[in-house]
Amino acid sequence: MAITISDTEPRVQYTATSGQTSFSVPFEFFTVNDIKVYNGSSLLSYNASPSSASQYSVSGAGVSGGGSITLGGGATVNDIITIFRDLAIARSTDFPTSGAFQIASLNDELDKIVAMCQQLERDLKFSPKASATTSNTFNLTFPNLVANKVLSVNSSGNGLEFAHSIVDVQTVASIANDITALAAISSDIQAVENIKTDVTAVAADATDIGAVAGKATEIGRLGTADAVADMAILGTTDVVADMNLLGTNANVAAMGHLGTSSNVTAMGLLGNSTVIADMALLGTSDCVADMALLGNADVIADMALLANADVIADMNTLATADIVSDLNTLATTDIVNDLNQLATTDFVSDLNAIEGIKANVTTVANNVGDVNHFANRYRIGSSDPTSSNDEGDLFYNSTSNKVKFYTGSAWEAIESTDLSNHATKGLAIAMAVAL
Repeated sequence: MAITISDTEPRVQYTATSGQTSFSVPFEFFTVNDIKVYNGSSLLSYNASPSSASQYSVSGAGVSGGGSITLGGGATVNDIITIFRDLAIARSTDFPTSGAFQIASLNDELDKIVAMCQQLERDLKFSPKASATTSNTFNLTFPNLVANKVLSVNSSGNGLEFAHSIVDVQTVASIANDITALAAISSDIQAVENIKTDVTAVAADATDIGAVAGKATEIGRLGTADAVADMAILGTTDVVADMNLLGTNANVAAMGHLGTSSNVTAMGLLGNSTVIADMALLGTSDCVADMALLGNADVIADMALLANADVIADMNTLATADIVSDLNTLATTDIVNDLNQLATTDFVSDLNAIEGIKANVTTVANNVGDVNHFANRYRIGSSDPTSSNDEGDLFYNSTSNKVKFYTGSAWEAIESTDLSNHATKGLAIAMAVAL
């Protein structure tokens, strides 16, 4: 049997079509037993007359160029059919020491030797190997196997070892997406590294930062147009001077007096619409004159005249249900006492005094919104308020003897400077109205 052994790898693989039975064998083989056929990982069996897809027949044994195999039944679409030569590595012929030279047997043996070398070359291709140009991968020895360890190059770079736990590798694999995400923000991580001192400082102030976050609404208000305008006004020369004056001893004492319970009640009443109207009238010249006349003899005589017919008629009109109700209210002990008080010398003196400050009363009436605003904005106590605080609020701390303003997040002390006549006069007017 003299055949030519071509330089062809003794292995071929096909992806079957539906019902395919015939597959080419493009390499030489000597007998039907030299061929192995697999469908996937299942070894099929040789049968000269195959009866199913698990059996095959062979043609082309001992022929140059190879042959083919035929399945006994059609393959399923996408079946992987693998065919390879599996020649036993053995010598079956021995040449005699004398006599005729057996040329045919020699050719067979040489052919089989070449075929065996091809098989070894094929099998070597299934194994890892060093590149032909390698400079440090000769004579590697495979280390003993170690359970649950991964094969890797040692730290010297000259050998293999089983050092790293497969559990650790699997853990890293399970967070591969996180690692990829970190790689995508490597520049941000480097930026954080560059400011790590600042980050540490921020961490140390976490409580304060939380407190600021709790005041997010108030802080947000600081950015409104009105708040920005108000804060800009706080920086003007006049306002700074006025606020500095609030810290002087005289003003501190006066403002402390404003915090007494009677003055707080009185200042609260200043915002009542009826009181506002009445106080506006108190400053008119007619009202001042009329109130001054209440105590003189002529007025007393006029009040005696209330018994004449016309007056009686008018008083009958006063008997209507609504007016009677109002008059009954006037008869209460408190109101009677108040009316009696009107006739006292002290009250007359007070009314005369009001005549002297009618311009100031008018000023207060015209600026009652500011007065109410001041009452809402200013408080006094021995410790800084912890609730109902709004940016811009003023507070006199009687413990530290300092006037403070609320920034929106904390109370800040207002330092004292020399008195300004303009600010002092404004404060005197506010104190006169409150008192």
